[in-house]
Amino acid sequence: MKKDLMKSAAMGALLISMVACSGNSSDKAEAGKSGKACTEASKGSCSKNNKDMKYSKKYTNADFYKNGEFQQDAAMEAMKDMFAFYNVPFTETMAKDMWVTDFGLGDFENLGMGGIFWVNDADNGYFAHAIYLLPGQMIPEHAHVATNFPAKHETWMVTNGWAYNFSEIGDETPNAPATPASHGEVKSKNFVVQNVGEVINLKGIGTFHFLMAGPEGAIVDEWASYHDNDGLRFTNKKAAL
Repeated sequence: MKKDLMKSAAMGALLISMVACSGNSSDKAEAGKSGKACTEASKGSCSKNNKDMKYSKKYTNADFYKNGEFQQDAAMEAMKDMFAFYNVPFTETMAKDMWVTDFGLGDFENLGMGGIFWVNDADNGYFAHAIYLLPGQMIPEHAHVATNFPAKHETWMVTNGWAYNFSEIGDETPNAPATPASHGEVKSKNFVVQNVGEVINLKGIGTFHFLMAGPEGAIVDEWASYHDNDGLRFTNKKAAL
């Protein structure tokens, strides 16, 4: 009889323990869903775990320049922060071949990009590129002209965030976002908002165009014919890649 009572007491304690553990796991799961279980670094974010949260601007030119010199390491860290939010792995290939540029214009906060050429094959005439734009960041307006190679044709698809896709072809679109004063005038007045998964082609070979990230930044895949840097023409004559 005594053994039976002891066995029953032990079973009861086990059941209580199991219920308590189950409750704790549930609480942790809910905390994870709400983002409450996340911790933040000084400028990092774990909001990739919360679909309701959006990436937002965290860096300014004060982070990107020191004594007037562009700090590429700081720019790369800003890009990595965006990658972490969008759960984009920073691979060994990216660590080796990815680049950032302010196009020599001294305003990376507003005019610049990160990128990597996955392939740029002159013999077979094809190109694959990833474009990385921080919130509000604009690629300077440009066109691609023929050199020893045909003028570059391009197609873009947004994979994270969203972007304004501008072209000089078409009527001026109302309510355009302001372009940075450091860029100067643009020829491209027609634009569409390009969201994740949407595919857009360059409207005309040799025409001016540019991308500008929305306030959540933008990661964009680009496929094109061979990219010859000698065929690149910027509206702002000071810009260079």
